[in-house]
Amino acid sequence: MENWRKSSYSGPDDGNNCVEISPSPTHVSIRDSKTPARATLTLPTPAFTTFLDGLKGDHSTVTDFARFRG
Repeated sequence: MENWRKSSYSGPDDGNNCVEISPSPTHVSIRDSKTPARATLTLPTPAFTTFLDGLKGDHSTVTDFARFRG
């Protein structure tokens, strides 16, 4: 069973709708908290790290990313 968690930036002002992750030693699964029963995206841990590093280059915070994705 996967252990899903939301960003600490998710709160009542956004309806608690956020991207959730479930990390393991070998991969990270990602899903939309509004539709948790739908498909997930699973990446090897190094690829997820590269993905996050790419986001940090253009967006300094998770909040900036949330604004970007609309």
